[in-house]
Amino acid sequence: MTHKGSCHCGRIAFEVDGEPTKVLACNCSICSRKGSLLWFVQRDTLRLLTPDENASTYLFNKHAIRHRFCPTCGIHPYGEGADPSGQRMAAVNVRCLEDIDLAALAVEHFDGRSY
Repeated sequence: MTHKGSCHCGRIAFEVDGEPTKVLACNCSICSRKGSLLWFVQRDTLRLLTPDENASTYLFNKHAIRHRFCPTCGIHPYGEGADPSGQRMAAVNVRCLEDIDLAALAVEHFDGRSY
């Protein structure tokens, strides 16, 4: 299934293939402040519908994850990085997807604060 998503103002829009059944709630310093619920997918299943340069990037700590956000409305719809084997991944904030029943998702809690 293909899901459409965006930031609040629409400057960043995308679609992603798959079905989010399990999402991750991380308690690291940035994720806990954003309140995002992350669905990890291979990066090539996330397709931008707006120019890549519409999104700004925030890096911190080890600079391993590119936290992408809208410079207009401030919403963080996804992040980009790599898994331990080096495969390109995207962390989609399911709160930015259309027509997702958040209550139906299994939420795994991750202690990112300890890393």
